[in-house]
Amino acid sequence: MVPHLVPRQLVWLCRRQVACARGASVQHRTWAGVSGAPSLLSPWRATVTSPLVCRSSSSTPPSAPKVVLTQERYPVTRLPFSVVSEDDLAAFERIVPGRVITDPEVLEASNVDWLRTVRGCSKVLLRPRTSQEVAHILRYCHERNLAVNPQGGNTGMVGGSVPVFDEIILSTALMNEVISFHSVSGTLVCQAGCVLEELSRYVEERGFVMPLDLGAKGSCHIGGNVATNAGGLRFLRYGSLHGTVLGLEVVLADGTVLNCLSSLRKDNTGYDLKQLFIGSEGTLGVITAVSIQCPPKPRAVNVAFLGCPGFAEVLQTFTTCKGLLGEILSAYEFMDAECMWLVTRHLRLASPVQESPFYVLIETSGSRAGHDAEKLSDFLDQVLSSGLVTDGTVATDQMKLKALWALRERISEALSRDGYVYKYDLSLPTERLYDLVPDLRARLGSRAKHVVGYGHLGDGNLHLNVTSEAFSPSLLDALEPYVYEWTARQRGSVSAEHGLGFKKRGVLGYSKPPEALRLMQQLKALLDPKGILNPYKTLPAQA
Repeated sequence: MVPHLVPRQLVWLCRRQVACARGASVQHRTWAGVSGAPSLLSPWRATVTSPLVCRSSSSTPPSAPKVVLTQERYPVTRLPFSVVSEDDLAAFERIVPGRVITDPEVLEASNVDWLRTVRGCSKVLLRPRTSQEVAHILRYCHERNLAVNPQGGNTGMVGGSVPVFDEIILSTALMNEVISFHSVSGTLVCQAGCVLEELSRYVEERGFVMPLDLGAKGSCHIGGNVATNAGGLRFLRYGSLHGTVLGLEVVLADGTVLNCLSSLRKDNTGYDLKQLFIGSEGTLGVITAVSIQCPPKPRAVNVAFLGCPGFAEVLQTFTTCKGLLGEILSAYEFMDAECMWLVTRHLRLASPVQESPFYVLIETSGSRAGHDAEKLSDFLDQVLSSGLVTDGTVATDQMKLKALWALRERISEALSRDGYVYKYDLSLPTERLYDLVPDLRARLGSRAKHVVGYGHLGDGNLHLNVTSEAFSPSLLDALEPYVYEWTARQRGSVSAEHGLGFKKRGVLGYSKPPEALRLMQQLKALLDPKGILNPYKTLPAQA
């Protein structure tokens, strides 16, 4: 029997006979030179540029204005750290010969975040290759009281990966070796500077996948992912890095190498020290190597991109999705109509479905194509016949999967091309997830170009973004602390997955009680008594 992807009674089915065999994709049409999946109600409608572009490929226009120094834009005072001298540069040259960078043009990219919202003025960048070189660098900096800014792929959203003043930039870019991979357990051990996308390719060739996937995978480093406890697109299926990371090697502020690089799934001896560093944003130690559990690669992957008439229908579709798709559900993402407008306007991507107030991307992954296709077909039958979904398209092959995912993954890139972006990464009760967006549109009015909401609905994670022509102190005052107070009233979190970095360090108190803040500060003082590791980040400034 051939399962229908949508209810039989729909007229389009009688006209076009788009039903597909179990396990096969729906009828193909040519889209931008490649075979693409058609909409359930209409074909792909426009030619687009390639969607397979990682965040790092987004270049800054030559005419872009220079980013204002962080110390000039924000009220922050330099702490009494030493200033790098010629003797210091000579010492670093002995530790990492040929890898001490002082060229201002080369340093510019490492001083500015990829969003171009914060800028430091570091005069030196160091590129170690081994944990021992990192240990020598930190030991020296600890003795000299030199502040250090650890940096991976510099893809963070909250200014945590670039200097605030003249901190030494310690790059992990050359620490990019795979140390080992166990083909039975799926345990990967690698250096911290390995790029996530390259690791994904490495383990997929061996029948496994990385347990996390991010829009910035083409440039972000696994060490930075762990340091920020990145969530991403596979969180719904595989959980957080607190569960998938098995061990870490970390260099402490005084140069001590803490080797907890275990590959064991179970180890109940003493305190689980690695958990301290997952999400610590480089403020407690520099992660130099990671041991991580990789799940088996799914044999069958489907992506459905659907249009919904309202957010209530988005929520009801999620409930139906969990009930009917169950164990094969691996992602449930949503975006509003303004997000779609931005990716079509700035990136020349095209919507594969008819215009809708909301869009949902659902991914399934399992071991049997026929089984998964049947479950997905039953789900689509129900949501379409009940009016929860008004239009949609399904893809099964790699090129079409990536094309659909690009609509969701590249929203952040599209926003960066719309002007200055105020970003909020909130964790909220699922039923209240979108309420803040229309609230802010009414509050801000014409002062904002766009107020958009999208994110990981399956995780209760809203990415709230506001754009304006340029940075505006008055607009910032209208947003903060209003957004944080609103979130706190819902008992939410002011950071779901991006971390706190520099921009959000002062709002930690909206999500954590004073007792928790004091304990965090005590841990920082214990592990980094001089405060040289990533200063001005994560924790509120102390008097």
